Amino acid sequence: MNVGIVCYASVGGSGIVATELAKALADRGHQVRLISTEMPFRASNLRVGLAFHAVQTPGYPLFREPQYLLSLANKIVQVSREYQLDIIHAHYAIPHAAAAYLARQILANRPGTKVPHVITTLHGTDVTLIGSDSSYSETAAFCIDQSDGVTAVSESLRDDTYREMPVRADIRVIPNFLDCSYHHRSENPVLRARFTGEDPETKLVIHVSNFRPVKRAEAVIDIFDRIRQRVPSRLLLVGDGPDLDKAGRRARELGLADAVEQLGEQEEVVPLLSVSDLFLLPSERESFGLAALEAMACQVPVVASRVGGLPEIIDHGVTGFLHPPDDIDAMAASAVAMLTDPASHRVVSEAALAAVLQRFCANEIVPRYEAFYQEVIDREPTPSFATSPLAHR
Repeated sequence: MNVGIVCYASVGGSGIVATELAKALADRGHQVRLISTEMPFRASNLRVGLAFHAVQTPGYPLFREPQYLLSLANKIVQVSREYQLDIIHAHYAIPHAAAAYLARQILANRPGTKVPHVITTLHGTDVTLIGSDSSYSETAAFCIDQSDGVTAVSESLRDDTYREMPVRADIRVIPNFLDCSYHHRSENPVLRARFTGEDPETKLVIHVSNFRPVKRAEAVIDIFDRIRQRVPSRLLLVGDGPDLDKAGRRARELGLADAVEQLGEQEEVVPLLSVSDLFLLPSERESFGLAALEAMACQVPVVASRVGGLPEIIDHGVTGFLHPPDDIDAMAASAVAMLTDPASHRVVSEAALAAVLQRFCANEIVPRYEAFYQEVIDREPTPSFATSPLAHR
């Protein structure tokens, strides 16, 4: 099968999952074309069957801003025509579903040209923040509906899409996944000693995100403050974004600056997770929670908000802990309980790993995408306008 995958190159769940899907499909014998503005995050180790095509968006004095949508659609047309794509898989609705729709219309208007099927995968903020905005909602919903197939990464996101946007398409839930041959705990005493100062009593707490407001970075610091009052510990902040400075400022206000280490963006997070004892994710919203899943695969107990798709991957009290987003005290209490009870920590860590291995590894999820691709190809090329499951609620 010839597949074109369109995604953002920057750090974030949608780009990471799209890239991992591209690599997994190539490993399974498909011909895959990654289409983005630059080499996507975590796509450096390309392999046979996987190629990258850059989208160039020139600027002209006539335009007030670069016309990325048009240049992306043009690149999709070129790649599809050159490599006879069967599927264009757009990750993130805005603007990728729109570009895929436009590209398909252009190809359909060329006699004798193969017209690929379009699949759109919804990842979260493309629905909950951007797509639901009145400036974009009608266009986004139209392009989603015009896709030949639509998936969402969680049941929560599927329901949010029907609730917040005028979408009629049938949305299939296919969750995010990990390459479990890579995402697993790998002990590194030297790296751990670098962060703990070689103190065996010091625990390492970690938070990985893009530090957007929805991640509530200041709440991470507040929870850690409560943890540190009970347990010798240090906090690793991994990633970068607009709220990282706020987190650093809050740490200084609480006298925690020396106990908080900002590591910036890291392409390889497994080594850092593998030396950590606890993962904090007190987000306001999480359509799935890929960072939490990565922590679970590395046997790091997760303390997180009970929001969005997180309850679909974390079983409270069994594979991790979920609390209302504003209940900082409860999150801190769960964290302290894990860090002070080695036996319970081991039980939760092992249960978290077992859940990942059973439900979220690539060998479980990628075949579901392959089956969906084939199902879409075997259908008539017209989109399916199923009645929203929430329409009668």
